[in-house]
Amino acid sequence: MTPRRPPSLLWERRLLRAGARTVAGVDEVGRGSLAGPVTVGAVLVLPQTPTAPLGVRDSKELPAAVREQLAPKIQRWAPAAAVGHASATEIDVLGIIAALRLAALRALEALGEEVGAVLLDGSHDWLGHAGGALPEFPGCRVTTRVKADRDCSSVAAASVLAKVARDRIMGDLAVYHPAYHWDRNRGYAAREHLAALQEFGPSTQHRLSWQLPGVDLACLDRMQVPPQRTRRRFELGEQLVLLPDAQDAVPAG
Repeated sequence: MTPRRPPSLLWERRLLRAGARTVAGVDEVGRGSLAGPVTVGAVLVLPQTPTAPLGVRDSKELPAAVREQLAPKIQRWAPAAAVGHASATEIDVLGIIAALRLAALRALEALGEEVGAVLLDGSHDWLGHAGGALPEFPGCRVTTRVKADRDCSSVAAASVLAKVARDRIMGDLAVYHPAYHWDRNRGYAAREHLAALQEFGPSTQHRLSWQLPGVDLACLDRMQVPPQRTRRRFELGEQLVLLPDAQDAVPAG
């Protein structure tokens, strides 16, 4: 089998040639997690930006140790790079798509640079408004590309930074909530996490508006959770693909 070509700046340079002064590659991690924040990475590219550091790939293709080694290299390579987060509470109150957008805007604002165009992984533009407009950044347009995290260096780099940042957060949260083993499963639906949910119920770091497997509304009532955190009930329990312990579960489809 022919080895897959590594990501490049081909698409970023096309947007630059089309008139964008800068391009920000954007990618998210944590959308399908049951607990913790959703995190979005943003990596800026200029016309003079050189080829990305060797080894930059979609974060899902890289071991944790390799991601950790790449993160500082990406920070040195990129003219600007940042991550933004939206907490479990913000996900509950706003809904996952609005929370993703909030995290992305935080990352883009943290770049501290003009954003001329955004290159977004996937086919669904959850960041821009009609026609891909981004009102917070006048003149900026969002371009979506399926597998941009695989093919586009800025998006792959953004995925690495987002994954490293979120993994660290979940590791820190695991110290205070050890029963769920978030240092290993990062809040996804691993068997050990689901078993702890059934035994101990959810924590305040769980996305309480979701239909958490094994958790009923009566349990949330006993926790005296504010109504705005539980009014959005997302039926995700039957849509999760369960993977072996200490690995991530991903949304089906």
